[in-house]
Amino acid sequence: MPKLTKRNIEALEIRSKNYIVFDAELPGFGVRIMPSGKRFFLVQYRRHGRTRRIMIGQFGPITAEIARQHAMALLGQAKGGGDDPALTRDSLRQSTTMEQLGARFLKEHVAVRCKPTTQREYRRSVELFLNPFFGKQRVRSVTPADVAELHGSLTNTPYQANRTLGVLSKMMSLAEVWGLRDRHTNPCDEIERYPEHKRERFLSLKEIATLGQALNDAESEHPYAVAAFRLLLLTGCRLGEIQTLRWEHVYLDQSELRLADSKTGAKVVHLGTTAISILQTLPRIDKNPFVIAGTKSNAHLTDLQKPWRRIRKAAGLEQVRIHDLRHTFASGGLAVGEGLPMIGRLLGHTQVQTTARYAHLAADPLKAAADKISDRLAAALISPR
Repeated sequence: MPKLTKRNIEALEIRSKNYIVFDAELPGFGVRIMPSGKRFFLVQYRRHGRTRRIMIGQFGPITAEIARQHAMALLGQAKGGGDDPALTRDSLRQSTTMEQLGARFLKEHVAVRCKPTTQREYRRSVELFLNPFFGKQRVRSVTPADVAELHGSLTNTPYQANRTLGVLSKMMSLAEVWGLRDRHTNPCDEIERYPEHKRERFLSLKEIATLGQALNDAESEHPYAVAAFRLLLLTGCRLGEIQTLRWEHVYLDQSELRLADSKTGAKVVHLGTTAISILQTLPRIDKNPFVIAGTKSNAHLTDLQKPWRRIRKAAGLEQVRIHDLRHTFASGGLAVGEGLPMIGRLLGHTQVQTTARYAHLAADPLKAAADKISDRLAAALISPR
């Protein structure tokens, strides 16, 4: 085998059983090829008459050059007469607690790779659910039975139970990458998530009219909150996208909002004439970059839930959430004959499955057409001769 490079590693065949290929230039540096097609870097050496092996990490997330540098350091330590790297690894594995893993997860993964809203959700799961449950328990000792007990303790809140399980699963996957658990031992893999029934609440035209009147009545007291709710309904945007919208992202001449970032990355929101009119008439506060201006200078309105509760109560729609305005935009698009792909693009969905939740609504116009046709034929069928 020549030097382990990206091209050479990718060219290695997949067999029915895993096997190891060693590097031609750095003795002891190798890659294990699994039947699944995954490849893992490792080092192998002898110490006190015993062959020892240390996993470095998975090819892909870790490049061949980074793995080579890591291997050189481990092999140098092993041959230099210092501490045995494998024993050091085992000691670390045995000593690391779940609380320590959670702290490292939040610092090295969440803070670097996740958006602020996701960071808050992950931190909440770690601090409110995982740390109190596992505490000082060793990372290596966590079993599927432990995870099942945690998941079961949250059975009254299925959504939270599943989100917490997802966070724990990611932590355990990283624990394998960091050498704190053996490969392919994630204790979350065998746990079945609770079924979740996503709520799909859409406002009817009559309810929209009632909401519109309540918004009109509240406009003098909450002008920016009312503007936010109207824009949410008329654009299908997510709450955070409108709440944190800056004037620099508003392009009225092009009828667009050009968001630098959103849940799915940068995106363009297309504006209808009514949404444009709202933005044109909304007062701009000097030196405040936000469209939905807050009470403090240079800040957006941070609490939209409080005015929303008042407005929806006045409209007699106390069970309607702010997010239901986004659903109503989607249902409105289907009602006028737009297809699911177009609705998905307007909402900024990156996956077809996300838009597919509205598929049953697309059948409503077809049902109406079928009713008209059948009524006409039935009239002829039963008419007197």
